[in-house]
Amino acid sequence: MALALRVARFAAVPTNCWPRDRRRLLHLCSSNSDNRPKTFCSRNFSTKPEAAAPAQIKRNVAAEITSVGKVIYETGWDANKPLDKPQIQPTSSDSSPPPPKKPDDEKRKDLDTLKSKRDQMRDNMQDYIFTRYFNYVKNYDKVLEKNFPKAMQLYRVFFDGVKDFFGDMKRFLKIARIANDSPQGIRALNRQELELYMQMPRDMMKVAPALIGCSLPMVGYAFFPLVFWYPRSFLTAHFWTSQQRSEFQSYYMKRRLGNNKDVFRCLQAKLKATASHPKNSAFADILGQLGSGTHPTPEMLIDVKDIFADGPYSLLGMSRKHVRNLVNLHGLPSSIFKRHRLHEHAFLVHYMDQAITREGGVHNLTPEALRYSCYLRGLNPESLTSEAMIEWLRKWVKVSTSIQGEHITLFLHLPILLGYNHPNNWKTIYGKCPT
Repeated sequence: MALALRVARFAAVPTNCWPRDRRRLLHLCSSNSDNRPKTFCSRNFSTKPEAAAPAQIKRNVAAEITSVGKVIYETGWDANKPLDKPQIQPTSSDSSPPPPKKPDDEKRKDLDTLKSKRDQMRDNMQDYIFTRYFNYVKNYDKVLEKNFPKAMQLYRVFFDGVKDFFGDMKRFLKIARIANDSPQGIRALNRQELELYMQMPRDMMKVAPALIGCSLPMVGYAFFPLVFWYPRSFLTAHFWTSQQRSEFQSYYMKRRLGNNKDVFRCLQAKLKATASHPKNSAFADILGQLGSGTHPTPEMLIDVKDIFADGPYSLLGMSRKHVRNLVNLHGLPSSIFKRHRLHEHAFLVHYMDQAITREGGVHNLTPEALRYSCYLRGLNPESLTSEAMIEWLRKWVKVSTSIQGEHITLFLHLPILLGYNHPNNWKTIYGKCPT
């Protein structure tokens, strides 16, 4: 408005009558009733035909000033408050009519639709984030295996070993409950259950320090590599690879067979003490066969079984050195009660032999069961055929099922009496076959 007023002044008024025209403009603004065009001054100035246009402009400006003042007066405008922009009413020159107002229901619907879209977008984003996160966690072992292949290999071996170990431990608890509750006792178990019943307590005692040490906070990070650095000392067959099982089995077999000669010397040393026994000469012939590189038949061993019932060859009559050598020969853990260990081991293996007979005989065993049975009884099964293992186990089972509890020491000496000169055992001890 001020700009229009200044433009009107400069365009219509000569420069030489500016003060008088200013007073005339103020007088024009104060009179609203007179709408006729008026001249600026009473002097005789030559005016151009276009001089009537500024008068119309002045009248419009005055009207605007009056309307603006009325609005200011009605709204009570304060100079200290910010001025709100007045709503400009649409003029008749606007071609498009104002948009119609939406009802409240439609506005509420629009807001609900917008909120539902936002909620759906948020849910989709959360689903995407959690899906990606769970996929990453699920495949995290693959990421670690790619970046740390050796560490992940050890982790998988340990994880699978723990799973197998606890599975066998559950089976062992079930088998122990059956053996304790059944009227027949241990005789009610089959061959596989007896093998687990005999081996699992040893494995639990051996692997307990490793599992406890790896589960401790902070200590486990240092103990875990140590366990896998010495797997033969801290872990059991559940945690070994196939190559480690073969290597460690050969190692333990060689240690056990290294006591064959000491046990054989103990038998020879006590032969004179049984001079009064009726089977002394027959047993002397058996020892002579072993010294010459052959083995006695099962019938010969069954014939001299009574010599082991009492005297220096009985469990209570044997010397400490003889007992210690037998414990090492059977691969039993060292303890104070060595004779009790031998007694328990002999009866468990004897019940296994009876279970093999009940289940159809040695020829019904699988190749893996044949190998383990030979290994448990003191024969190295490496590079042996199934027929050779079956033949040797048949001799063992024949003697084992033909003796009673008082002949337990004969059973304990069967690894010597049936396998001392076996080519596989001899090669394992001395690195070559007997000549």
